[in-house]
Amino acid sequence: MRCPFCGAADSKVVDSRAADEGNSIRRRRECSVCVRRFTTYEVVEEIPLMVIKKDGRRERFERSKLLGGLLRACEKRPVPVNVIETAVSKVERDLYNSVEREVSTRQIGESVMQHLKEIDQVAYVRFASVYRQFADINNFMQELELLMKTQHKE
Repeated sequence: MRCPFCGAADSKVVDSRAADEGNSIRRRRECSVCVRRFTTYEVVEEIPLMVIKKDGRRERFERSKLLGGLLRACEKRPVPVNVIETAVSKVERDLYNSVEREVSTRQIGESVMQHLKEIDQVAYVRFASVYRQFADINNFMQELELLMKTQHKE
């Protein structure tokens, strides 16, 4: 880091701490030539995660949309909000940890369903009915039968 006072290219970090709720790092530096101190702020540069919609449009991933969907699925169910938040965090972490910077709504939906199946089966069926857009009662029953089979295996 170049010193703003003398222009020297060498400085050492004296103190480092999180700033702005953890989104950036505040560093106190000392120039090795003029020995003056100055502050720098470093921001972690994130590559945005893009969601490919069913119609081919692309938009930025929004955690709030994911949270909203899970809250609707778990409405009037005995599922604590912190459990829902944890599931959202796990799905989001999985998406950001993948190599791809573009994910389809199908990938997100499948990941959500995996987590919902472990949390609450009624919420899982609610989410599946909207996500999979069941054409008729037969499709709905097939999903329920599949859920019941996996439940009996455990």
